[in-house]
Amino acid sequence: MSKIHIVSNRLPYSVNHDGKNFELIESVGGLATGLKSVYTRYNGKWIGWSGVNSDSIDEEQRAEIDLALEEKSCSAVYLSEKEILEYYEGFSNGTIWPLFHYFNQYVSYNANHWETYKNVNQLFANKVLEVCEDGDTVWIHDYQLLLVPEMIKKIKPKVTIGFFLHIPFPSFEVFRILPWRMELMNGMLGADLIGFHIYDYERHFISCVRRLLGYEVSFNQIHADDRIVIADAFPMGIDYQKFHEASTEIMHKTIQERSDLYKELEKYFLASPDRQLVLSIDRLDYTKGIPHRLRAFARFMEKYPEFRGKVTLIMLAVPSRNQVEEYQKLKSEVDELVGNINGSYGDINYSPIWYFYRSLPFDNLVELYNSSDVALITPVRDGMNLVAKEYVASRITHTGVLILSEMAGVAKEMGEAIIINPNNEDEIADALKQALTMPVEEQKARISNMQERIQRYSVFKWANDFVERIDKVKTVQNDFLAKKISSAVYANIKMKYKKAGKRAIFLDYDGTLTSFHKNPQNAIPNDELFDILNKLISDPQNIVTIISGRDRYTLEKWFKDVPINLICEHGVWLKKQGQEWDTITAVNNDWMPMIRPTLERFVDRTPGTFIEEKNYSLVWHYRKAEQDQSEIRANELKDELRGLTGNLNLEIMEGSKVIEVKNGGVNKGIAAMHFIKNEQLDFIMAIGDDWTDEFMFKELPNDAYTIKVGIKHTAAKYKVENVEAVRSFLKGLAD
Repeated sequence: MSKIHIVSNRLPYSVNHDGKNFELIESVGGLATGLKSVYTRYNGKWIGWSGVNSDSIDEEQRAEIDLALEEKSCSAVYLSEKEILEYYEGFSNGTIWPLFHYFNQYVSYNANHWETYKNVNQLFANKVLEVCEDGDTVWIHDYQLLLVPEMIKKIKPKVTIGFFLHIPFPSFEVFRILPWRMELMNGMLGADLIGFHIYDYERHFISCVRRLLGYEVSFNQIHADDRIVIADAFPMGIDYQKFHEASTEIMHKTIQERSDLYKELEKYFLASPDRQLVLSIDRLDYTKGIPHRLRAFARFMEKYPEFRGKVTLIMLAVPSRNQVEEYQKLKSEVDELVGNINGSYGDINYSPIWYFYRSLPFDNLVELYNSSDVALITPVRDGMNLVAKEYVASRITHTGVLILSEMAGVAKEMGEAIIINPNNEDEIADALKQALTMPVEEQKARISNMQERIQRYSVFKWANDFVERIDKVKTVQNDFLAKKISSAVYANIKMKYKKAGKRAIFLDYDGTLTSFHKNPQNAIPNDELFDILNKLISDPQNIVTIISGRDRYTLEKWFKDVPINLICEHGVWLKKQGQEWDTITAVNNDWMPMIRPTLERFVDRTPGTFIEEKNYSLVWHYRKAEQDQSEIRANELKDELRGLTGNLNLEIMEGSKVIEVKNGGVNKGIAAMHFIKNEQLDFIMAIGDDWTDEFMFKELPNDAYTIKVGIKHTAAKYKVENVEAVRSFLKGLAD
């Protein structure tokens, strides 16, 4: 069975050393919990940084650490102090973190940090390449390692790669700001499956893929050159049982067995039984909206004075990056706000806010979850936010109310919470009043529904779903590979080609013999293409035909010196070599004045689009237009055209970034069959990339060699990746 390896910035064990002795300390975070079962079950390794500054240890100490980690199926990447500063603190947290969370004002564009980020990503990739083999799966995590998927795929393309981003992926308008955007996109697309917490982030990523790289996307399948990459949403869960059982255990402890924190809370309730607690737990980070939350709490105290002396906000702020100026300013602002609120609304017997600037042990966290009537979680931008799930899981009485920012990914799952805009102080103040006065039965209904959901989709289910989805991705990719022209298939085609007495070869033009251009008139055939065609034509046994959707004047101009057959406008016109143009079937263009105004209206509404008028068809081109908008417009146009063309014997054909209206009963399949009628042929081959070529693939005889360019679903028997592959294939036949 193939192995699954996990790659993350940090290992699930940290190395604690005093200069002489080393100790492995196991991480207790949700990611480590969820993924430990994966890499151990599949006999893999976990690759990551151990937390040790490589400048502080010698080779002997490194060997000792490696041996200890090897026993835990872990493999360490060693980073120097400079690399930690520039890769982790610099580019990861000084560039990607603020940009992906929409804090553009904090983004650093430091080229040296970018170079270090690349170098460290290569260190991670190299370590993975040491342990993985063909057929293995590698699951890479988070924004610190965005380049690693491509680095691995380039060296070992037969390794299956998953990547999961644990923070938001920003919209195109934000992501495009980054100077190294293309490198990061290509890095991520080295993966076969790319996971996000919610569909919004997936949608933003796909939009960037389309706009920056121009790849076709079918639903969530990205057609990246010769590979299919799938993007999908997997909302990360928690270890539900761990929190629920810990909360149950705490409730059954005697007062003497409970922690000092719990005893203090008990005193609080004994002194004022009607008092209520509102809980706020965050890492001290500008994305968490802590100042907004404090101002909203002050607004609540001002707006609803009846709650003064009865409600206390317990605010736990876990220290984070306290050497960074932005974070120092944030702490000063929070300290000042807490002091002002306590000074304005408190007295000698009452503090509106209990403020803790530290981390707490797991049991103390659960005690706070268990004791608080309301959880106030209001980040201004958060990839997921598992604190919300932890609070709900810990509510064994099924009471309590969750107030949740709509900007947190978890809000998509927890609709029973009171959802607020974190920038709206009045809305938060009103939500606090609603939460503190909510009837118990309503609390139980909301909490129970959320508990059922997060219990079912735990961190273990999340991890298993991702692994299962990787297997499905392999199936999708194998479907393409099953039709791909292998060396054995190519040898067979060439053998049949050589033995054949008379051959018919049909070749589409755009997207098959030449690449697409934003301006179709720039797709002029080059010397290489002329050389290939002339070699094919020089064999008297070959009947070579270009069969295209282009107009006859363009094709005749481009190939006037090439003795080749031409079929244009998807089968309306035929020009056999040495003869004049002729129509294959009876057509007319009387309908054009009725249809053209509709197309013109869509040109006016969609910048970058234009109309091409052929003899018997009208084409709306949108390759140069903004992609997302033009696809919406394309669907609108098709709907309108269907209503107009029903009684006119017209067809609407959707090609690559074009919508064409033409006479009905005309297509490449009919044209190809008309062309070979009465011909005694031993070998028939057709190559095309477009939806319009599917008619040809279906109509030609069963023994014809039909070849699709690209990785979309097709009726063709075989596939090649791109234009370069087509030219290479034809060169081989011609030679």
